[in-house]
Amino acid sequence: MRAQAIGRSRGGRTTKIHALSDGDCWPVAFMLTPGNMADCTAAEALIAQMPATGLLHADKSYDSDRLCRQIETRGVAPNIPPKRNRRWKPCFSPFLYRYRNAIERMFSRLKDFRRIATRYDKLAQNFLAALQLTATVCYWL
Repeated sequence: MRAQAIGRSRGGRTTKIHALSDGDCWPVAFMLTPGNMADCTAAEALIAQMPATGLLHADKSYDSDRLCRQIETRGVAPNIPPKRNRRWKPCFSPFLYRYRNAIERMFSRLKDFRRIATRYDKLAQNFLAALQLTATVCYWL
């Protein structure tokens, strides 16, 4: 049986939606993972779909040396706030980090659709298809 991207957390069964968006809030790529899976491990698959220019903003959960190296090898500068327990803190610009709200606005727009905000689909491929269809309706129609 294939994994259906359903994990367990304190709130019950959860699914995380990982996404890449450009500076104009337009989605570039989506990926689903179980709610109890670490964010930085899922991000490595999304990095391969990232355009090789510019700056990448991400939240603290994506802060890892391995992920930052992978981002830099693609020719992109990571702007990720360091976790509190890091000994060596990489270069981080709070001024540029304010542009990260593009991904938050994209998620807000997608989660206006009840089917995306509350996962009703049993299969991950159906939920991902609904997510992509919703993004198409929101941004391209």
